[in-house]
Amino acid sequence: MAGHVVLDMKSMLLFAACLLAGPVIPETLEQRVADVLRLTPLVDGHNDIPWTVRTRFNNRLEDLDFGSDLTRIEVPTHTDIPRLRRGQVGGQFWSVYVPIQEYGGGSEYTQLVIEQIDLVHRMVDRYADTFELAYTAADVRRIHASGKIASLIGIEGGHAINDSLAVLRRMYQLGARYMTLTHSKGLRWADSATDKVRHNGLTAFGEAVVREMNRLGMLVDLSHVSPDTMRDAIRVSEGPVIFSHSSAYAVVPHQRNVPDDVLELVRENNGVVMVTFYPAYVSEATRRYFIEATAELERLQAEFSEEEVRRRVQDWQQAHPLPRPTLAQVADHIDYIRGVAGIDHIGIGADYDGMPPGPVGLEDVSTYPALLVELLKRGYSDHDIGKIAGGNILRVMRDVELVAERIAEQRLPLKVGTPDVD
Repeated sequence: MAGHVVLDMKSMLLFAACLLAGPVIPETLEQRVADVLRLTPLVDGHNDIPWTVRTRFNNRLEDLDFGSDLTRIEVPTHTDIPRLRRGQVGGQFWSVYVPIQEYGGGSEYTQLVIEQIDLVHRMVDRYADTFELAYTAADVRRIHASGKIASLIGIEGGHAINDSLAVLRRMYQLGARYMTLTHSKGLRWADSATDKVRHNGLTAFGEAVVREMNRLGMLVDLSHVSPDTMRDAIRVSEGPVIFSHSSAYAVVPHQRNVPDDVLELVRENNGVVMVTFYPAYVSEATRRYFIEATAELERLQAEFSEEEVRRRVQDWQQAHPLPRPTLAQVADHIDYIRGVAGIDHIGIGADYDGMPPGPVGLEDVSTYPALLVELLKRGYSDHDIGKIAGGNILRVMRDVELVAERIAEQRLPLKVGTPDVD
């Protein structure tokens, strides 16, 4: 009998505790995203703020206070520390971008890219309470756990190495952890998506570049390259590849996006496509707008003086406002890539500070959580959004590191000629 009384007392105490605790309030979608990002760092594949610092401030970091609200300056940036924090960013690939002006490039680009790498190092040092350089996937997780933002370096365009594997090796030593094989112009060893086709993909030297990147443990980035270069690089690479800032060609047929057959190859390669927010790659209406705007500019330049062209361009822009894409359209690309390549092969590579005004709802680096909330609304699980936010790119980084460890036991640095010799 006493046992029954004790049991009843326990039940009463439990009931009382439940009453005191009140009703269980389900987490909001925003809280679920925050919980995921506390455990898994959100790692963005591409941010061009270093180029902004170069072009607008001559690389003088003291003239641009990243710790302040940069929406208040004359020409606002997409990026500053307060907004990175609001965006719950855990890791960022800073692009050491230098635009290529002509086919093949030249030696001058190597110095310019090294200056941009130096800028990233100085930025991290200047804001050491916020940033820390990361070189491995484990570094990213450790830095994120410490409360800082892991800072990684990505080279945008193989013109940076001036046709030299030796330069490639030194770039890696300086901290670069991915290299986009081309930018807007073709190279003597690889075709670009936005230039004349000369090689139908990679040359023998281009294949050597990919193999040496594998040996080093440098991510092979296929954004900006031609479809045949994509296919060749995936065929040659011993490790998974990335697209640091590209989306789905079937959704918007821009040459910077990834065709379906390549998405399938990415799945087989175990790589990742980091979906971009660049308006013309996200929205068909925006893509067509820029085609029409370019045609109008060329027509005006053929008929009028420079001053008159500026005036007429302003008139045209007022009469033809830019159609901005939406956050939902970015999510549509993610949906599509999930359907073709799978949930394990999607990441985020926004291209902030390297694009016009971003999609509505994704105006700057503070808005990443809004995209993840949208994915939850579409039925993605917390585990899914953790993969997209950073889990997939960190898996790829670790796989590439393991490939490099294996190769290091098998072969020495490659010694091959220049593209002209091959």
